[in-house]
Amino acid sequence: MNSKHVDVAIVGGGISGTALLYLLACYTNLGKIALLEKYPKIGQVNTHGRNNSQTLHCGDIETNYTLDKALQVQKTAQMLVRYAQAQHNKDQLLFRYPKMVLGVGERECAELRGRFETFSPHFPAMRLMESQDIAAVEPALTEGREEEIVALGSQDEISTANFSALAISFADQAQQYGGERVSLQRGCQLKSIDAAGEGYKLVTNQGEIHARFVVVSAGGHSLLYAQRMGYGREYSCLPIAGSFYYTPQVLNGKVYTVQNPLLPFAAIHGDPDILEPGKTRFGPTALALPLLERHQLSSFPEYLQVLRPDMQVARVMFDLLKQKTIRNYLFKNMLFEVPVLRRRLFLKDARKIVPGLRLEDLSFAGGIGGIRPVLIDKEQRKLHLGEARIAPGNGLIFNMTPSPGATSCLGNAENDLRLIVEQLGCGFDEAALRGDLHGE
Repeated sequence: MNSKHVDVAIVGGGISGTALLYLLACYTNLGKIALLEKYPKIGQVNTHGRNNSQTLHCGDIETNYTLDKALQVQKTAQMLVRYAQAQHNKDQLLFRYPKMVLGVGERECAELRGRFETFSPHFPAMRLMESQDIAAVEPALTEGREEEIVALGSQDEISTANFSALAISFADQAQQYGGERVSLQRGCQLKSIDAAGEGYKLVTNQGEIHARFVVVSAGGHSLLYAQRMGYGREYSCLPIAGSFYYTPQVLNGKVYTVQNPLLPFAAIHGDPDILEPGKTRFGPTALALPLLERHQLSSFPEYLQVLRPDMQVARVMFDLLKQKTIRNYLFKNMLFEVPVLRRRLFLKDARKIVPGLRLEDLSFAGGIGGIRPVLIDKEQRKLHLGEARIAPGNGLIFNMTPSPGATSCLGNAENDLRLIVEQLGCGFDEAALRGDLHGE
């Protein structure tokens, strides 16, 4: 069997894995860096535009973010913007569309007005938009509307990203800067990771790789590999699949809605689809599916391995389901998947954004939507929302980076880079990184 030795092996060729590859190749003097991707192409799972909302999250219109969280996301989003704007194909990576979060009814409008007072000093482009202001940007939001509405938004900021193209760009730049130090192994199926000497042995369908440090950035599969090595067993997993619907183009930009604080899932939004010009995409729905990867039934046995059901998991699920709002929401989202019913049921939700939508305008976006691995923290007896990292401090990192993980890919990668530099003692040009990506 073929065997090779590297300093760092990265498992997963999505936006997170390739961002780390890029940083290690460009800003450290590591000798050998390998990226392992199981598919023939980079960025084909959750990074692909068909499996996400193509949103560059900046913290301004996501009402489930605290101010501290919003400022953190804003900082990492700017890192991605600085990277993309330095590339020759920048117009294929990031896009400018109007964006807003829409409040409907007295309670939501009051919430957004209060949010504007808190957030606008930190987001200079943010505007408080009354009905007439909204109509000037998104006329479909006001036509036929009776309820009070208000919005927070901006007109000319980068709001949309082709994360798959960005992942490809990261990989290309890593190879350009790193030369022979960097190897991309596409179609490389990882079978196991085992401790071996002072590092780790990765067994793949393309041979063995011996690495001093291993980073796994492979969605829900990161938890699978961690648990196989004895880590992360305090977690279980609730995979949430998001589905979408298409309409003809009824929006000029991105329109988010106010998050229900009782629901730990994304609120519906409408977005331009850069892969389907002339269409608006609405969603996502939220369906619990026993898969680690959408549309891949082969990931069902792997899901059973990370589920690790016990009384702690049962208690978390019981606590969720005993709440009427969450229980009704999950049941409704199950019905969203029934072909005869789903368009009629989803139409009501979509009309919160565009009151004049008709049933014939909606079509189910088959094959669109990915899986978000929501972790169940068994010790805290609650869902762990957002990004998670298992880093036991022995040359291993396991990353699970649902939204806004794509936006935060370079910030997360910088954190991983620092752990790698500390562990391996390699050189790190921090001044260059901060100049290029932080604008310092």
